[in-house]
Amino acid sequence: MAQIRVVRRVLTESLAAMTFPILLLSILIAPVSAPVVAEIDRSRARWCGVKTMPLRPSTHSWAQWVVLQMRSRSIWGTDFPIFVAAVLLSVLSLVVTFFGFIGAVVLVFSPVFWLFGIAAQVGPFTPKSVQETLLAMPAGVTLGAVTASVLTGISLLRDLVLRTFSRSRDPDLLAKLEELRTSRASLTAAFEFERQRIERDLHDGAQQELVAVVMRLGMLEATATAAATDQERIVQLARQAQAHAERALERLRDTVRDIHPRELSDLGLIAAVRELAVRSPLRVELTSTGDDTQLSSPTATAVYFTVSEALTNIAKHAGVGSARIDMQCAATDVRVRVHDDGLGGARIDAGSGLAGLRERMRSVGGNLEILSPAGGGTEVVASAPSQPTW
Repeated sequence: MAQIRVVRRVLTESLAAMTFPILLLSILIAPVSAPVVAEIDRSRARWCGVKTMPLRPSTHSWAQWVVLQMRSRSIWGTDFPIFVAAVLLSVLSLVVTFFGFIGAVVLVFSPVFWLFGIAAQVGPFTPKSVQETLLAMPAGVTLGAVTASVLTGISLLRDLVLRTFSRSRDPDLLAKLEELRTSRASLTAAFEFERQRIERDLHDGAQQELVAVVMRLGMLEATATAAATDQERIVQLARQAQAHAERALERLRDTVRDIHPRELSDLGLIAAVRELAVRSPLRVELTSTGDDTQLSSPTATAVYFTVSEALTNIAKHAGVGSARIDMQCAATDVRVRVHDDGLGGARIDAGSGLAGLRERMRSVGGNLEILSPAGGGTEVVASAPSQPTW
């Protein structure tokens, strides 16, 4: 693997030497070429085994990204220094490649040139006999090896410049950037899942009941017009329409509560979770300590929906009729534990619900953990600071 990386470094430096004229002309349009050259240099570093992250998003074309970089201040602190270093180091690579490899080739093939009556000169050395041409061959191999070593050093110097100005040497920064990209994708999927759920609830719930109301009102009108004396039928249809309207209203309230419960805004997290436990089809044992008045709205909302999703999953999949909630609220943080003695085997990546809740908790600086051995019940633990880290 190390040998492959050395070969790649030598190849990239040779390519940089050959493309130096183009690089030199690009100085005339430095604000445009600097981001491109810097991004290409990051690709070169990754190909040579250095951990760097591309700055150009995959959703942006080169033209779009260059325009954005030209409007950003980072072009002068990151891309432009890398561009200047690339120009200077490419000059060095050109000189080393030209004199080193050409000299090495001439020395290695010195006996061949001698056969054609040519005394190939390399610097101050000019062979004067066949023996000297034969001695020149190992010298040519040595010169080639030295040239490859120097080009490798230039490549490593490029890496140093890249790390210095792009801050890519910080592994924690790379990990956070990758985590951010993963979280964004997970949140997008979770939001789409939630949007489809709300649409499904409205379509299968309130909308169906409202359609029934409209139908009953139409029948009521027809009955009242056709037979004014049929009071019993009119009363029956009116009661049916009222019942459907009440169910539609209740389902709309449930849907709105699932989006953001009013109890959470008016009474706080503990009262909202207590109301959630009362409405749950499970027998829920709730234990709460501390004061939730210090919790920010984003943190309280994230914890509430984590508890709600955990209770829903227990009712659907755990195979038990009870659950326990332990909630600890403090001035600095909040911690909630939802536990059941059901089937276990739950996985956080098995569905968009739990994955979306994990990203919601992370968005406020918290975390979500699930302990669910097969047959050993499931424990969902959510924790977060009272105030989001942003």
